[in-house]
Amino acid sequence: MSTALITGASSGIGQAFAQELAARQTNLVLVARSAEKLHQLAQELQLQHNIQIEVIVKDLTEPNAAADVFDITKTKGLTVDLLINNAGFGDYGDFAEREGERQVKMLQLNVLALVDLTHKFLPLMRQRHSGSIINVSSIAAFQPIPYLSVYAASKAFVLSFSEALWAENRKYGVRVLVVCPGPTETNFFTEARFPTAFTGKTSKISTSEEVVNDALKALAKGDSTVVSGSFLSKIITNMPRFLPRETLVRILASQFKA
Repeated sequence: MSTALITGASSGIGQAFAQELAARQTNLVLVARSAEKLHQLAQELQLQHNIQIEVIVKDLTEPNAAADVFDITKTKGLTVDLLINNAGFGDYGDFAEREGERQVKMLQLNVLALVDLTHKFLPLMRQRHSGSIINVSSIAAFQPIPYLSVYAASKAFVLSFSEALWAENRKYGVRVLVVCPGPTETNFFTEARFPTAFTGKTSKISTSEEVVNDALKALAKGDSTVVSGSFLSKIITNMPRFLPRETLVRILASQFKA
């Protein structure tokens, strides 16, 4: 039986990954800050599917957090066959007016923790000539987004980084996929502190389960990238090919200005 480690597993897309993989008889390592939510989810999935679940309560923005998670898996003798780097958050608003510490924490979680965890688990997968990594990005990765400047930039990093690793690791039998969801039914908009009126501007909202389904199908095919969401989401990811960058950014600024 294989084992998947999922960050940000207590809600949203991370929770949906946990539920789907548990149904497929995959053992789980669930990582997030919320002890109560993690333990409740673990208990429910163990009862429903009779699998082994380890819970690691950890804030991945803390120093050495990724190393702590890795060391716990080693101590418990766990082999991580699938690493899902899902944890992340956004912050809406004019960059110059936002809290600086929050911007730094966003990069620590969305980028640094993801890179650190990948670097710790990937060499072991290469040694075994098996394993998979799913990194959760966003359709925001495909262009700069005013008023979501740091978030979009962090997700652009995840997209570029993941596609490069896909190419580097094919010969080792390790699959790397980046999934780029459009607007999804999670607490993203609340956590990012979007104005209430803004959520009405979004295109069709996908469920977390739809994102997970798209990701796992793409991983099975060996794809490097999958855009999950409505047809409009797929159009948005291709807009930079057809519009001058300054024109595109001006359009997005008008769309994202509350």
